[in-house]
Amino acid sequence: MATVAFIGLGNMGGPMAANLIKAGMTVTVFDLNPTAVEALTAQGALSAKTACGAAAAADFVITMLPAGKHVRSLYLGDDNNKGLLDVVSKQALLIDCSTIDADSARLVGAKAAEKGIEFMDAPVSGGTAGAAAGTLTFICGGSEAAYQQAQTVLTVMGGNIFHAGAVGAGQIAKICNNMLLSVLMVGTSESLQLGLDNGLDPKVLSDIMKVSSGGNWTLEKYNPCPDVMENVPSSKDYQGGFMVDLMVKDLGLSQEAAVASNSSTPMGSLARSLYVNHARQGHGRRDFSSIFEQFSKKK
Repeated sequence: MATVAFIGLGNMGGPMAANLIKAGMTVTVFDLNPTAVEALTAQGALSAKTACGAAAAADFVITMLPAGKHVRSLYLGDDNNKGLLDVVSKQALLIDCSTIDADSARLVGAKAAEKGIEFMDAPVSGGTAGAAAGTLTFICGGSEAAYQQAQTVLTVMGGNIFHAGAVGAGQIAKICNNMLLSVLMVGTSESLQLGLDNGLDPKVLSDIMKVSSGGNWTLEKYNPCPDVMENVPSSKDYQGGFMVDLMVKDLGLSQEAAVASNSSTPMGSLARSLYVNHARQGHGRRDFSSIFEQFSKKK
Protein backbone atom coordinates (compact mmCIF):
# COMPACT_ATOMS: atom_id res chain seq x y z
CA MET A 1 0.00 0.00 0.00
CA ALA A 2 1.03 3.59 -0.58
CA THR A 3 2.80 5.62 2.08
CA VAL A 4 1.25 9.07 2.46
CA ALA A 5 2.33 12.21 4.26
CA PHE A 6 -0.63 14.45 5.11
CA ILE A 7 0.16 17.99 6.25
CA GLY A 8 -2.66 20.25 7.45
CA LEU A 9 -5.32 18.53 9.55
CA GLY A 10 -8.06 21.13 9.83
CA ASN A 11 -11.78 20.69 9.24
CA MET A 12 -11.11 19.31 5.74
CA GLY A 13 -7.68 17.74 6.06
CA GLY A 14 -8.44 15.73 9.18
CA PRO A 15 -11.29 13.65 7.73
CA MET A 16 -9.49 13.32 4.40
CA ALA A 17 -6.48 11.80 6.15
CA ALA A 18 -8.80 9.57 8.18
CA ASN A 19 -10.22 8.05 4.99
CA LEU A 20 -6.72 7.18 3.80
CA ILE A 21 -6.06 5.43 7.10
CA LYS A 22 -9.34 3.49 6.81
CA ALA A 23 -8.23 2.34 3.35
CA GLY A 24 -5.17 0.70 4.90
CA MET A 25 -2.54 3.18 3.76
CA THR A 26 0.42 4.12 5.92
CA VAL A 27 -0.25 7.75 6.76
CA THR A 28 2.18 10.06 8.54
CA VAL A 29 0.60 13.31 9.67
CA PHE A 30 1.79 16.74 10.72
CA ASP A 31 -0.05 19.83 11.93
CA LEU A 32 0.83 22.77 14.17
CA ASN A 33 -2.17 21.81 16.31
CA PRO A 34 -1.20 18.81 18.48
CA THR A 35 -4.84 17.97 19.19
CA ALA A 36 -5.46 17.46 15.47
CA VAL A 37 -2.44 15.14 15.27
CA GLU A 38 -3.60 13.15 18.30
CA ALA A 39 -7.04 12.64 16.74
CA LEU A 40 -5.43 10.99 13.70
CA THR A 41 -2.84 8.93 15.58
CA ALA A 42 -5.73 7.52 17.63
CA GLN A 43 -7.09 6.21 14.32
CA GLY A 44 -3.81 4.62 13.28
CA ALA A 45 -1.71 7.39 11.75
CA LEU A 46 1.96 7.90 12.45
CA SER A 47 3.10 11.37 13.49
CA ALA A 48 6.19 13.42 12.65
CA LYS A 49 7.79 16.31 14.51
CA THR A 50 8.11 18.38 11.33
CA ALA A 51 6.43 18.62 7.95
CA CYS A 52 9.69 17.69 6.24
CA GLY A 53 10.02 14.69 8.53
CA ALA A 54 6.57 13.49 7.52
CA ALA A 55 7.25 13.92 3.80
CA ALA A 56 10.81 12.64 3.44
CA ALA A 57 10.00 8.98 2.72
CA ALA A 58 6.44 9.27 1.38
CA ASP A 59 5.12 8.08 -1.97
CA PHE A 60 2.47 10.81 -1.85
CA VAL A 61 2.55 14.15 -0.05
CA ILE A 62 -0.84 15.81 0.43
CA THR A 63 -1.17 19.30 1.84
CA MET A 64 -4.23 21.28 2.94
CA LEU A 65 -3.26 24.80 4.02
CA PRO A 66 -5.01 28.17 4.51
CA ALA A 67 -3.40 30.40 1.85
CA GLY A 68 -0.81 30.74 -0.90
CA LYS A 69 1.85 32.13 1.44
CA HIS A 70 1.65 29.00 3.57
CA VAL A 71 1.94 26.73 0.53
CA ARG A 72 4.94 28.65 -0.82
CA SER A 73 6.70 28.59 2.54
CA LEU A 74 6.07 24.89 3.11
CA TYR A 75 7.19 23.70 -0.31
CA LEU A 76 9.94 26.20 -1.06
CA GLY A 77 11.27 26.87 2.45
CA ASP A 78 12.72 30.15 3.63
CA ASP A 79 15.96 31.55 5.05
CA ASN A 80 15.73 29.40 8.17
CA ASN A 81 13.98 26.22 7.03
CA LYS A 82 14.15 23.67 4.26
CA GLY A 83 11.08 23.22 2.10
CA LEU A 84 9.42 19.96 1.13
CA LEU A 85 11.09 20.15 -2.29
CA ASP A 86 14.45 19.84 -0.54
CA VAL A 87 13.63 16.53 1.16
CA VAL A 88 11.09 14.52 -0.83
CA SER A 89 11.92 11.64 -3.14
CA LYS A 90 11.98 12.40 -6.85
CA GLN A 91 9.47 9.56 -7.27
CA ALA A 92 7.00 11.17 -4.85
CA LEU A 93 3.88 12.93 -6.09
CA LEU A 94 3.09 16.21 -4.36
CA ILE A 95 -0.60 17.13 -4.20
CA ASP A 96 -1.73 20.45 -2.76
CA CYS A 97 -5.45 20.47 -1.98
CA SER A 98 -5.52 24.03 -0.62
CA THR A 99 -7.57 26.71 -2.34
CA ILE A 100 -4.99 29.39 -3.19
CA ASP A 101 -4.05 31.78 -5.97
CA ALA A 102 -3.07 30.08 -9.21
CA ASP A 103 0.25 31.95 -9.38
CA SER A 104 1.41 30.37 -6.11
CA ALA A 105 0.52 26.92 -7.44
CA ARG A 106 2.36 27.61 -10.69
CA LEU A 107 5.44 28.85 -8.82
CA VAL A 108 5.64 25.73 -6.67
CA GLY A 109 4.98 23.55 -9.72
CA ALA A 110 7.79 25.23 -11.66
CA LYS A 111 10.27 24.84 -8.79
CA ALA A 112 9.28 21.20 -8.40
CA ALA A 113 9.76 20.60 -12.13
CA GLU A 114 13.27 22.05 -11.90
CA LYS A 115 14.06 19.29 -9.42
CA GLY A 116 12.35 16.59 -11.48
CA ILE A 117 9.44 16.24 -9.04
CA GLU A 118 5.76 16.05 -10.00
CA PHE A 119 3.46 18.59 -8.34
CA MET A 120 -0.28 18.92 -8.77
CA ASP A 121 -2.78 21.43 -7.42
CA ALA A 122 -6.04 19.69 -6.52
CA PRO A 123 -8.44 21.98 -4.64
CA VAL A 124 -11.62 20.33 -3.43
CA SER A 125 -15.34 20.96 -3.41
CA GLY A 126 -17.87 19.23 -1.20
CA GLY A 127 -17.34 20.71 2.25
CA THR A 128 -16.71 19.00 5.55
CA ALA A 129 -19.50 16.49 4.98
CA GLY A 130 -17.92 15.41 1.71
CA ALA A 131 -14.50 15.18 3.36
CA ALA A 132 -15.88 12.87 6.05
CA ALA A 133 -17.87 10.75 3.60
CA GLY A 134 -15.05 10.46 1.06
CA THR A 135 -17.19 12.02 -1.67
CA LEU A 136 -15.22 15.19 -2.41
CA THR A 137 -14.73 16.59 -5.88
CA PHE A 138 -11.05 17.08 -6.75
CA ILE A 139 -10.20 19.64 -9.43
CA CYS A 140 -6.69 18.84 -10.61
CA GLY A 141 -4.02 20.87 -12.35
CA GLY A 142 -0.87 19.08 -13.46
CA SER A 143 0.56 16.67 -15.99
CA GLU A 144 -1.40 13.70 -17.29
CA ALA A 145 1.12 11.40 -15.61
CA ALA A 146 0.62 13.12 -12.25
CA TYR A 147 -3.15 12.98 -12.67
CA GLN A 148 -3.07 9.24 -13.33
CA GLN A 149 -0.68 8.59 -10.45
CA ALA A 150 -2.88 10.60 -8.08
CA GLN A 151 -5.86 8.29 -8.62
CA THR A 152 -4.38 5.94 -6.00
CA VAL A 153 -5.14 8.38 -3.20
CA LEU A 154 -7.77 10.71 -4.63
CA THR A 155 -10.29 7.95 -5.31
CA VAL A 156 -10.16 7.06 -1.61
CA MET A 157 -11.10 10.62 -0.61
CA GLY A 158 -13.37 11.68 -3.46
CA GLY A 159 -16.21 10.68 -5.72
CA ASN A 160 -15.49 13.01 -8.65
CA ILE A 161 -12.00 13.71 -9.97
CA PHE A 162 -11.39 16.11 -12.85
CA HIS A 163 -8.26 17.06 -14.78
CA ALA A 164 -8.68 20.77 -15.49
CA GLY A 165 -5.33 21.29 -17.23
CA ALA A 166 -1.77 22.24 -16.34
CA VAL A 167 -0.59 23.26 -12.87
CA GLY A 168 -2.76 26.16 -11.64
CA ALA A 169 -5.79 25.14 -13.69
CA GLY A 170 -7.33 23.42 -10.69
CA GLN A 171 -7.27 26.67 -8.75
CA ILE A 172 -8.86 28.64 -11.57
CA ALA A 173 -11.65 26.09 -12.00
CA LYS A 174 -12.27 26.04 -8.24
CA ILE A 175 -12.65 29.81 -7.91
CA CYS A 176 -14.92 29.91 -10.97
CA ASN A 177 -17.15 27.33 -9.29
CA ASN A 178 -17.21 29.12 -5.95
CA MET A 179 -17.92 32.47 -7.55
CA LEU A 180 -20.95 30.94 -9.25
CA LEU A 181 -21.98 29.27 -5.99
CA SER A 182 -21.91 32.61 -4.18
CA VAL A 183 -24.06 34.24 -6.86
CA LEU A 184 -26.56 31.37 -6.72
CA MET A 185 -26.72 31.56 -2.92
CA VAL A 186 -27.38 35.30 -2.97
CA GLY A 187 -30.02 35.00 -5.70
CA THR A 188 -31.74 32.08 -3.99
CA SER A 189 -31.78 33.93 -0.67
CA GLU A 190 -33.35 37.10 -2.03
CA SER A 191 -35.89 35.10 -4.06
CA LEU A 192 -37.00 33.08 -1.04
CA GLN A 193 -37.29 36.23 1.06
CA LEU A 194 -39.37 37.91 -1.66
CA GLY A 195 -41.74 34.96 -1.43
CA LEU A 196 -41.86 35.18 2.36
CA ASP A 197 -42.55 38.91 2.21
CA ASN A 198 -45.53 38.16 0.00
CA GLY A 199 -47.02 35.42 2.15
CA LEU A 200 -45.59 32.26 0.56
CA ASP A 201 -44.43 29.21 2.46
CA PRO A 202 -40.66 29.00 1.77
CA LYS A 203 -40.74 25.20 1.58
CA VAL A 204 -43.51 25.22 -1.02
CA LEU A 205 -41.73 27.95 -2.96
CA SER A 206 -38.48 25.97 -2.81
CA ASP A 207 -40.23 22.87 -4.13
CA ILE A 208 -41.69 24.91 -6.99
CA MET A 209 -38.39 26.51 -7.95
CA LYS A 210 -36.42 23.26 -7.69
CA VAL A 211 -38.34 21.77 -10.63
CA SER A 212 -38.70 25.05 -12.52
CA SER A 213 -36.26 27.22 -14.43
CA GLY A 214 -34.83 28.68 -11.22
CA GLY A 215 -33.68 25.28 -9.96
CA ASN A 216 -30.10 25.15 -8.66
CA TRP A 217 -27.79 23.35 -6.23
CA THR A 218 -28.53 25.65 -3.30
CA LEU A 219 -32.24 24.85 -3.51
CA GLU A 220 -31.66 21.13 -3.92
CA LYS A 221 -28.89 20.53 -1.39
CA TYR A 222 -28.28 23.58 0.80
CA ASN A 223 -31.41 25.68 1.25
CA PRO A 224 -30.50 28.96 3.03
CA CYS A 225 -33.92 29.53 4.63
CA PRO A 226 -34.15 28.11 8.17
CA ASP A 227 -36.28 25.00 8.72
CA VAL A 228 -36.96 24.35 5.05
CA MET A 229 -34.43 21.52 4.80
CA GLU A 230 -33.07 19.20 7.50
CA ASN A 231 -29.39 18.67 8.24
CA VAL A 232 -28.14 21.83 6.56
CA PRO A 233 -26.50 24.80 8.34
CA SER A 234 -29.53 27.08 7.92
CA SER A 235 -31.50 24.79 10.23
CA LYS A 236 -28.66 24.77 12.78
CA ASP A 237 -28.30 28.53 13.25
CA TYR A 238 -25.86 28.49 10.32
CA GLN A 239 -23.24 26.52 12.22
CA GLY A 240 -20.88 24.12 10.44
CA GLY A 241 -20.47 23.97 6.69
CA PHE A 242 -18.43 26.51 4.68
CA MET A 243 -17.59 29.67 6.58
CA VAL A 244 -18.35 33.16 5.30
CA ASP A 245 -14.68 34.05 5.82
CA LEU A 246 -13.67 31.27 3.43
CA MET A 247 -16.16 32.43 0.81
CA VAL A 248 -14.76 35.96 1.14
CA LYS A 249 -11.27 34.51 0.59
CA ASP A 250 -12.34 32.58 -2.52
CA LEU A 251 -14.22 35.55 -3.96
CA GLY A 252 -11.13 37.66 -3.42
CA LEU A 253 -9.13 35.11 -5.42
CA SER A 254 -11.74 35.17 -8.19
CA GLN A 255 -11.58 38.95 -8.45
CA GLU A 256 -7.77 38.94 -8.47
CA ALA A 257 -7.90 36.46 -11.34
CA ALA A 258 -10.50 38.61 -13.12
CA VAL A 259 -8.26 41.67 -12.90
CA ALA A 260 -5.25 39.69 -14.13
CA SER A 261 -7.15 38.38 -17.19
CA ASN A 262 -9.21 41.54 -17.78
CA SER A 263 -12.40 39.50 -17.30
CA SER A 264 -15.80 41.05 -16.64
CA THR A 265 -17.34 39.58 -13.47
CA PRO A 266 -19.95 42.07 -12.22
CA MET A 267 -22.02 39.44 -10.41
CA GLY A 268 -18.93 37.99 -8.73
CA SER A 269 -17.84 41.46 -7.69
CA LEU A 270 -21.23 42.23 -6.19
CA ALA A 271 -21.33 38.87 -4.39
CA ARG A 272 -17.91 39.59 -2.89
CA SER A 273 -19.09 42.99 -1.66
CA LEU A 274 -22.16 41.43 -0.04
CA TYR A 275 -20.15 38.70 1.65
CA VAL A 276 -17.48 41.13 2.86
CA ASN A 277 -20.21 43.29 4.39
CA HIS A 278 -21.77 40.20 6.00
CA ALA A 279 -18.39 39.21 7.49
CA ARG A 280 -17.80 42.75 8.78
CA GLN A 281 -21.07 42.47 10.71
CA GLY A 282 -19.57 39.62 12.71
CA HIS A 283 -20.76 36.61 10.72
CA GLY A 284 -17.42 35.45 9.35
CA ARG A 285 -17.39 32.10 11.15
CA ARG A 286 -20.99 31.22 10.27
CA ASP A 287 -21.93 29.22 7.19
CA PHE A 288 -22.04 31.14 3.93
CA SER A 289 -25.78 30.43 3.54
CA SER A 290 -26.30 32.88 6.42
CA ILE A 291 -26.21 35.59 3.72
CA PHE A 292 -29.98 34.91 3.73
CA GLU A 293 -30.19 37.07 6.86
CA GLN A 294 -29.07 40.11 4.86
CA PHE A 295 -32.43 40.01 3.08
CA SER A 296 -34.70 38.97 5.95
CA LYS A 297 -36.89 41.44 7.78
CA LYS A 298 -35.27 42.73 10.94
CA LYS A 299 -37.12 41.88 14.13
